[in-house]
Amino acid sequence: MKDLIPLFKVHMSPNIGVPITDVLTSGYIGQGQKVKEFESVLSNYFGNKNVVTTNSATSADHLALRLLFDHSADDWLGMAPGDEVLTSALTCTATNWPIVANGLKIKWVDVDKNTCNIDIEDLKSKLSPTTKAIMVVHWGGYPNDLDKLKEVQDVCFDRYGFRPRVIEDCAHSFGATYKGKKLGNHGNMCFFSFQAIKHLTTVDGGALILPSEDLYKRTKLLRWYGIDRESNRKDFRCEEDIPEWGYKFHMNDVNASIGIENFNYIDDVLNKHRQNAEFYNNEFESVPGLTLMENSRDRESSYWIYTMKVNRQQDFMDYMKECGIMVSRVHERNDKHSCVSEFKTDLPNLDELCGQMICIPNGWWITKEQREYIASCIKRGW
Repeated sequence: MKDLIPLFKVHMSPNIGVPITDVLTSGYIGQGQKVKEFESVLSNYFGNKNVVTTNSATSADHLALRLLFDHSADDWLGMAPGDEVLTSALTCTATNWPIVANGLKIKWVDVDKNTCNIDIEDLKSKLSPTTKAIMVVHWGGYPNDLDKLKEVQDVCFDRYGFRPRVIEDCAHSFGATYKGKKLGNHGNMCFFSFQAIKHLTTVDGGALILPSEDLYKRTKLLRWYGIDRESNRKDFRCEEDIPEWGYKFHMNDVNASIGIENFNYIDDVLNKHRQNAEFYNNEFESVPGLTLMENSRDRESSYWIYTMKVNRQQDFMDYMKECGIMVSRVHERNDKHSCVSEFKTDLPNLDELCGQMICIPNGWWITKEQREYIASCIKRGW
């Protein structure tokens, strides 16, 4: 059996050996100067100085939720264990398991069948006095309507006297923009993933972008046990008082060095994803049995994956395998798992979407010849 055209592939700089050897033999491989350098690279790219790297996007998610339990903040919502987080079930479980791990309750929100993102009207209908946070996933790199999310916050204020915090899961969305600004600059907490198959990889890692300097400073403490690593302690190995306990969620210099080197290729990687996606948009615009997802002009997707809807989903998957092309729904809906059965609710849009959606290869590794072959197979057989 011939190898399938892959749906995912790791992008690694061909020059990665030099910086890795340098840091491995430097005598310092923990969180050090390379982490600071990588954070500076990311800050310049996003145009936001409040960037904190972590050892995974999941850790960044944990930190974002932990920040909601802040009794000292002027705009503290009174977040407490048992409060609700409104969130989508269509995502990696890494998005939602930190909610449960932080003692909070999941309330599932249905999806928009045209974007795979959260459904705004269903979101409004599920607000409650204990809704202290909204978690949104930018599916495939296509941004949610962030203006409408602000309207939802206003609706909650009118009903209950507070605005829930919005946390953006940007794991698919490095480089995506909403109304001309990169995600990470719209007043919310945003976490990104540098896991193996993302646009930018550090092998594993993540980052949390904060909307204020106060949250940024607190996050830096929480990612390293609550210890201020930049203070002038009498004995560097012996910390002073720790006012608030934290975690071991920091990035190390080895991962940061990989990120710095791979960042040199990020524009090319993103351009190839987008060019392949634009090719598919044109090729599949009027193919019977296919429905393309929304592509609004006020935002630019990173197209980490290319999602569309097909009739007879399983037949399509079998046919594409025969053609030597890997396809998948990518993530199973989270609400089906028994560990979150207590939060079960009806999600009719998601029920329908899961029987139609499919992702096809569109990454940086797909050549013009391969994308033409993929398109011809779909148009010929579908």
